[in-house]
Amino acid sequence: MTDCLDAIVNARLQGREGLHRLAVVNGRFSDITGQQGPVEANSNELDASGNLVSAPFVEPHIHLDAAMTAGEPRWNQSGTLFEGIECWAERKATLTRDDVIARAEQTLKLFADNGIQYVRTHVDVTDPQLTALKAMLEVRERTVASVDLQIVAFPQEGIWSFNNGRELMEEAVRLGADVVGGIPHFEFTRDYGAESVRWLMNLAQKHDRLVDVHCDEIDDPESKFLEVLAAEALRLDYGSRVTASHTCAMGSYNDAYCSRLFRLLKKSGLRFLSMPTESLHLQGRFDGYPKRRGLTRVPELLDAGLKVAFGQDSIRDPWYPLGNGNMLRTLDVGLHGCHMLGMNRIERSLELVTTNGAAALDLKEFGISGGMPARCVVLQGRSPYEVLLGQQPVLASVRDGRVLVRRESQGPDLY
Repeated sequence: MTDCLDAIVNARLQGREGLHRLAVVNGRFSDITGQQGPVEANSNELDASGNLVSAPFVEPHIHLDAAMTAGEPRWNQSGTLFEGIECWAERKATLTRDDVIARAEQTLKLFADNGIQYVRTHVDVTDPQLTALKAMLEVRERTVASVDLQIVAFPQEGIWSFNNGRELMEEAVRLGADVVGGIPHFEFTRDYGAESVRWLMNLAQKHDRLVDVHCDEIDDPESKFLEVLAAEALRLDYGSRVTASHTCAMGSYNDAYCSRLFRLLKKSGLRFLSMPTESLHLQGRFDGYPKRRGLTRVPELLDAGLKVAFGQDSIRDPWYPLGNGNMLRTLDVGLHGCHMLGMNRIERSLELVTTNGAAALDLKEFGISGGMPARCVVLQGRSPYEVLLGQQPVLASVRDGRVLVRRESQGPDLY
């Protein structure tokens, strides 16, 4: 096989009957045509063997600067978000450029092996030296052949509540952060939180940046910074470029309040990210029984026509000690946790780790159609249902017509 494929053959595509040939010219899909039946692949074609071919996986929310630091300098024994932040503050003091680069690249290799080609990473900028941010800017350039990496300037310890927080955010954007972040529920006061949202939105608009805010990642039903974020996005006509991550408190809001809130959310057009494995682990820690699930209202948001995607959030760090880079595992947990195992939900479930994540990242070219970059993954299964049943590694990951990953099927012949 030469450097760049001529085609992918014997491919199944969601929403289309039968097998298909995906022709590739100059690293882009040209023609997508139906086949009468299985064909033999030639030397410069990739045989999908009747499996489902999907757009690449998108990891829309991860913290690469903290990846692979679980237990350093100590374990988060309580399992709370707040002890995790304390542990990270201790580990953050020891960061070096080489340390951050090595762990981030190790994690991105794990992601690439699992068919992830697009990643948004939050990078803590509550560090006067901005050590992690500067290192991650290098990683973005070093890994461009295998992944599109967006960097969020993330104020882990607050914008208003951290010394020189605003100046550090501005410097992070000046250095090259793609996205402006925030964490209003962790600011010292409610007023600080609301003011931080207004400030970060103005910063993003001034510098033409995307926005991704850790918003109401808490079980407190009085944490309502989502309405502030949505109102600002609507005021600035910025909604499709703004992502609300977590929104765990929405799971504690009453239905009367949510009825009013959803009217605003639909008008604003925000994107939403839920991190099911992490939220189920971290939230509900202060509850007796019954315990809250800690998840946002994913099915209700989807039914309202809003884009929602799932992310992993952490890979073996102070907040979450597990994680293997497999987006199908995240998807499986999310569907269970959100009561979304109806077949109508399952059949559209891959959108939660592909196209909806692409919408959050504001990707202009994404998907399998003529003219799009020839980027895709070959999954193990003929349908989303079969893919979820097996949760097997991708058989192939193709980027701009070049094969990044290829492995043998672990299941039966699907013809």
